[in-house]
Amino acid sequence: MIGRIRWQGHSSFTIEGTPTIQIAPWRVVKRESPPDVILIGHDHYDHCSPADIEKIRGEDTVIIGNNAVASKISGTTVLREWQSVNIGRASIKAIPAYSRRDPRHRREEGGLGFVISLDLFDIYYVGDSDIIPGMEVMKPDILLLPIDGYGRLSLESALELTELLQPGWVIPYNWGGPGEEATQIDAQSFASRVGDGSEALLLPVRQ
Repeated sequence: MIGRIRWQGHSSFTIEGTPTIQIAPWRVVKRESPPDVILIGHDHYDHCSPADIEKIRGEDTVIIGNNAVASKISGTTVLREWQSVNIGRASIKAIPAYSRRDPRHRREEGGLGFVISLDLFDIYYVGDSDIIPGMEVMKPDILLLPIDGYGRLSLESALELTELLQPGWVIPYNWGGPGEEATQIDAQSFASRVGDGSEALLLPVRQ
């Protein structure tokens, strides 16, 4: 499964499979085949980009998000916290994603992360969130998480969450780019400090 996860920079990922799942497309390149599913956790421009979504979606692409996403992207299937939906061989569950210390990611905004269960792997995409109640019940095989802070997990809190959840693999995002992102040195520090129970992977950006 690890070899089927492609990081496209910032918070964007594609998971190849049946179905193929795109997460938070932003500044992505159109590919020959559209994704079967697009997951969008909230309506901030770097997660919910109408131009990117229209560029890559196909006639049968299922778009999943919250109410704020649905107000911007036509045809969105809305999930509430802890709801799940089955699409082909994948089960997708909506997980709360928010920060108790940053007004840009308030609980009231209804932000989501996602647990994607596909081919006997559970992949937890944290989204824009800090450590919050309920995360402790997650037992993912693969953990995708931000490390840049700014209302999301900081490097230290990302390490804390990794220790709490004990995934087989952990993949950080929101690093190596411009603006508020964590640096490559931050990402290398994170990878070097992950405990023995998990393997940290710093994926190259691949469109």
